[in-house]
Amino acid sequence: MFGRVQVETVGSIVLKDNPLGDPRVRQVPVYLPPSYGKTGRSFPVIYCLASFGSTGRSFLNFHPWRESLPERFDRLINEGRAAECVLIMPDCFTSFGGSQYLDSSATGRYETHIVSELIGFFEDKMTISSRPAGRAVAGKSSGGYGALMLAMRHPDVFGHAVCHSGDMFFEACYGPDIFKAVAALGRYGGSLERFLAEFRASRDKEAFDHALVNMAAMSACYSPNPKSRTGFDLPCDPRTGELIPEVWRRWKALDPVAIAPRHRAALKKLKTLFFDAGNRDEFHLQLGARKLSALLKGLAVKHTYEEHGLGHFDLNERWERSLALLSKRLKA
Repeated sequence: MFGRVQVETVGSIVLKDNPLGDPRVRQVPVYLPPSYGKTGRSFPVIYCLASFGSTGRSFLNFHPWRESLPERFDRLINEGRAAECVLIMPDCFTSFGGSQYLDSSATGRYETHIVSELIGFFEDKMTISSRPAGRAVAGKSSGGYGALMLAMRHPDVFGHAVCHSGDMFFEACYGPDIFKAVAALGRYGGSLERFLAEFRASRDKEAFDHALVNMAAMSACYSPNPKSRTGFDLPCDPRTGELIPEVWRRWKALDPVAIAPRHRAALKKLKTLFFDAGNRDEFHLQLGARKLSALLKGLAVKHTYEEHGLGHFDLNERWERSLALLSKRLKA
């Protein structure tokens, strides 16, 4: 038995007139399991968040030797390793490459888009759970960060969360890239405005230095500033790479490791809190995951942390673990 995928067109009110001029109408893939529409019952739902530089449609990418997310879930269901669920794959992409699933004056209101628009849209349209016990959020990399933050800040919406190598412990995962980004900015005379203009005008975004693109995108999410000519502040001096304390404090205010203690009550409400990281992660995200796990133990927050041998770009395999786990814990 196989499920089916349909792509829903979703118009957003909160993304209208967003600062980057990105589309307010989004294409959102939905996986419907084999029994959907045949029994009349309600199905649990997992919101699957894409990584930086990707959209929900990236989960559908066909490759003859690799499974897409729906193909993987079909196999797990047919093997009896997963229970049937609906998968919804939001599109929170921006012109900078991603939104971190946050509200920002520099990019748009993507957290609000998910919590206040998408969930209601799909619950009105489909036979899916409307309770936190039957609703999960999961993602990898930036999607993992988004899943953790959304669950931490909205435990009344999501009862389960999975974070595969999500951004956290910013000193470790972004620190090394700060100096790489500053070095790359030198090619544009040290001008962030010049870089952004060339980046946005180019058809080949992948030709640009990843560290600089990532630093600009993260700054737009973590340290927006409507008074700045670019709409946001870099966390460092663009010539020396030295951290700017007041801006870095704004970044740390959105670091899961730094803010977890303030969200202890919300974290304790989660019926599932699972996160993992690879010990060969190119962005050192295993360091933040270890730190978070130790912190949560001290806060008496139940969670599962697993460390594996994969790198950051091999994470699709980890959906095998999370889809099986979540699907059997969710309550319709």
